[in-house]
Amino acid sequence: MPNVPNVAVFDTAFHQTMSETHFLFPVPHEDYTEHHLRKYGFHGTSHYYVSKEAIKLLGNKKNSKVIVCHLGNGSSVCAVKDGKSLNTTMGLTPLGGLMMGTRSGDIDAGVIPYLMDRKGMDTHQIIDYLNKKSGILGVSGISSDLREVIKASKDGDIRSKITIEMLCNRIKKYLCSYAGLMGGVDAICFTAGIGENSDLIREKVCNGLEFMGIELDADKNKIREK
Repeated sequence: MPNVPNVAVFDTAFHQTMSETHFLFPVPHEDYTEHHLRKYGFHGTSHYYVSKEAIKLLGNKKNSKVIVCHLGNGSSVCAVKDGKSLNTTMGLTPLGGLMMGTRSGDIDAGVIPYLMDRKGMDTHQIIDYLNKKSGILGVSGISSDLREVIKASKDGDIRSKITIEMLCNRIKKYLCSYAGLMGGVDAICFTAGIGENSDLIREKVCNGLEFMGIELDADKNKIREK
């Protein structure tokens, strides 16, 4: 289709509003100035659209504080203040932040050389291990598809139950962190495959957050639009 314009939309663009306080890593500063080591963030098009729609639902509230949970095979959480990305969970690469379908998300950096020594891995192998064999798949030992893990959990599989708890705890950790960062939150949005379709995950994430003024309507939470 030679006469059709091509438009490139960069997933990192929305996160350009992050300040150095939030996009720098706690390593020597020359790693940023010389090697461009910083948090870039991803899922920007999703976080932008969903937060914008949430602000509309809030009556175009000024000084809005929205947290978007993009939960799918790849997942990230974003704090959106006044319509702009303040901070997000993915970092230099999509490996950072939440536990995902096959990605580990945040781990102790010391785990990497430890596993490399114990398992005889090189750099490429350990990155492949953390990107493709970890996360929901690695912990459950069943699947990267959360639907299958939830089913196994209901059938009594212990590792699947632990996987679900780990996933929800890590989402909750960032929700609380970002609410504190913004001095409160007006709306928490769930989107992408898991966020939109799993009432169980939404329920488990929101349970215990009553101190933040969050009350889950159990009946509405189960509604799934076709």
